[in-house]
Amino acid sequence: MTSSFIEIPEKFRINKLIHQTTYLLNGELVEWGGDTSNIYSTISSTGDYQPTLLGSIPVLTEKEALMALDAASDAYGKGKGLWPTMKVADRISCMEKFVRQMKTKRKEVVKLLMWEIGKNLPDSEKEFDRTVEYIYDTIEDYKQMDRNSAKFQKQGGVHAHIRRGPLGVVLCLGPYNYPLNETFALLIPALMMGNTAIFKPAKYGVLLLTPLIEAFQNSFPKGVVNILFGRGRTVATPIMKDGRVDVLALIGHSNSANALQDVHPKSNRLRMVLGLEANNPAIILPDADLGLAIQECINGTTSFNGQRCTALKVLYVHKDIVDEFNKRFSEKIDNLKFGNPWDEGAQLTPLPEPNKPAYIQELIDDAIDNGAQIINNKGGETTENYIFPAIMYPSNNGMRVCQEEQFGPIIPIIPFNDIEEPLDDMASSNYGQQVSLFGKETKTLAPLIDTLVNLVCRVNLNSSCQRGPDVYPFTGRKDSAVATLSVRDALRSFSIRTFVASKDNEYNNEILKELLDSKASNFVSTDYIL
Repeated sequence: MTSSFIEIPEKFRINKLIHQTTYLLNGELVEWGGDTSNIYSTISSTGDYQPTLLGSIPVLTEKEALMALDAASDAYGKGKGLWPTMKVADRISCMEKFVRQMKTKRKEVVKLLMWEIGKNLPDSEKEFDRTVEYIYDTIEDYKQMDRNSAKFQKQGGVHAHIRRGPLGVVLCLGPYNYPLNETFALLIPALMMGNTAIFKPAKYGVLLLTPLIEAFQNSFPKGVVNILFGRGRTVATPIMKDGRVDVLALIGHSNSANALQDVHPKSNRLRMVLGLEANNPAIILPDADLGLAIQECINGTTSFNGQRCTALKVLYVHKDIVDEFNKRFSEKIDNLKFGNPWDEGAQLTPLPEPNKPAYIQELIDDAIDNGAQIINNKGGETTENYIFPAIMYPSNNGMRVCQEEQFGPIIPIIPFNDIEEPLDDMASSNYGQQVSLFGKETKTLAPLIDTLVNLVCRVNLNSSCQRGPDVYPFTGRKDSAVATLSVRDALRSFSIRTFVASKDNEYNNEILKELLDSKASNFVSTDYIL
């Protein structure tokens, strides 16, 4: 399942290592002379398998972390800083400058997405393009928000000018599976609303952000964006312990979020924007279109090797159709093509985490010990950087693979007779992001939908779970999320309603008129942004 160096097209080869020797601190690219960490890809570029060295990053310490916190705090300036008090149009101009520079780095970022995390070429290109589109959509939504706020209201003899203001300093920690898109889904709206930020890339997918560092430096005032490299415990923990972080923005595991919350000395003042685990199920009813359900379940379980919080993690299939479903589903899974990310038609690609095949094997062994079998011929076949998707049947909710977010290529199928079985499992689950529901009879679907919307935050009818389109709400119940991330909602998650009020009398009204006519205030303004 590995490719030799001569099979790698020239444009995708690693011909020059990326040794990131600087980090962004207070508007300066600071040279680092301390310890570094090598970055490897699990994709081999030689005939005999061995990981490929891609480059290295600084391993920063607590000292640099607290310097970044100082820079972000100074840039916010207790609300008096240039960035939080800047005109909306000027902040938009900075963001537009950034995205223009970002677009020039598409080829470099896409190539590193493939090498660092094993994402196939079409999906890597889609992630970059989708992120650019997300930034432009955020800019447009922010303009509309400002237009809607460019007015005064009057109630009970009081004039009010209501807008949304920033929260302060944001610590932003992104995930490895969408290291560009989901990281920017946090960082971009946080900056757009006038917050300042400290950002640390994930362990995997770190080098792909280095081509963009200069764009951050060139586009934003000093201290507004600070980019750190290193271990989360070393740099993120002391930042949180300090207490000056106002918002923890994290997409990842709840253990990390809980650990960081716990060390913040003023947790009641800490705003959280979190995208966490999910254990999204599919429910396939006896009247479902099997061809459609199988294809959508393949997309849901195997896209990016199941390494998505929105992936389908467990399939509930009615006993009347489970044998036919298993047969056809297994055949299609076994026919999926494994290859390197740039290989045409590669649907399964190397796993970025070296220990992931061993972890998936643990889940397989546990399922077998509890009565399941691998029902597809290729299931569990292992190489140095991959383990082929294993379909485990019959599974039950007591198995680890049904309780843990496996985040990899293993697919448990649970047969059911009574619809209350999957509903009870969902109700008792720690997670509540999405569900896929496959069926046709509206009299059956209607009461199910009415229940499912109270257990999860998105019900996908005859389609796999997904995040997009980005204008739709992306959130979850229970341990799956805190706050909502969509183009519109994220701007609100990283801000708070704030307003100027004045009693309706001649004295105050004259002052308001002068404020508007003079354009002396960036907040009190009725200017309309085109």
